[in-house]
Amino acid sequence: MSTRLRVATFNTLHGLALVGAPDAQSHLEPADSHALAAAAATLRADVLAIQEVDRHQERSGNVDQSALIAAVMNTDQWRYVPSLYGTPGLEDWRAAPVGALVGPDSEHAGAQFGIGLISRHPVRSWHSTQLSGPRISIPLPTPGGTKPRVQWIPDEPRVALAAVIDSPLGAITVATAHLSVVPGVNVRQLRALLRWLEPLPRPLILIGDFNLPTPLVRRTTRWASLARGSTFPSWNPRIQLDHALADGLDPVTMSTSISEIVQLDVSDHCAVVVTLTASAQPQHDPADPRE
Repeated sequence: MSTRLRVATFNTLHGLALVGAPDAQSHLEPADSHALAAAAATLRADVLAIQEVDRHQERSGNVDQSALIAAVMNTDQWRYVPSLYGTPGLEDWRAAPVGALVGPDSEHAGAQFGIGLISRHPVRSWHSTQLSGPRISIPLPTPGGTKPRVQWIPDEPRVALAAVIDSPLGAITVATAHLSVVPGVNVRQLRALLRWLEPLPRPLILIGDFNLPTPLVRRTTRWASLARGSTFPSWNPRIQLDHALADGLDPVTMSTSISEIVQLDVSDHCAVVVTLTASAQPQHDPADPRE
């Protein structure tokens, strides 16, 4: 007998879809709620971490994207943490207050941008934090024309979210974050994230978009990597920016875990899916006359 848990991370790019090969007239289609919901359903995740997620943004149809995906997963066990109020890339945004957890019963609070965590299994407790970083503009390639264009994009605030979940594998902590694209800053944020996670129960799975290559993530965390493979850009993956790490996971589950890099119709990132399996050993019953 065995029990399984599918854990996934997906940078949704707030539901945008890339159309066309990179050597053709590639462009980003406007956000499509139906495409985003279908992409999330494709992952068949029991626990799903999502980054670059809109809430009540005009550009994505004023949809609460975390609630939309939770509905597809048929669960009310979800939380969303805005990193900012307003729209990233524009001048009118401001950092969200510390601990601004959003859930199924939260009221409309205007346009937000952040990360989410959704579970099909009961959640014992939710935790969130902010990760400090400078507000500077950085050059980023964006699809368009015959080759990617470079735009100067302001780096936004960063947040992290964790849940202690009653899973088929027992109690397990799953955490996620979307770290800065600024070299050096993202490493400092990852170290701060590890310190914040220290008191949370083990085993602990850390998943998300760290904007860091695999060797640097491994050297910084010293945690076990559950998935290896390029995740960005989705149309021609060349580097792994999206990771799944484990601390305190038992050897049986580690040795039987299976990872997938999934290309979807939404986003410039591939999703990462890890299936964890634990063998359930038969328990001795002293009252059983057969033993």
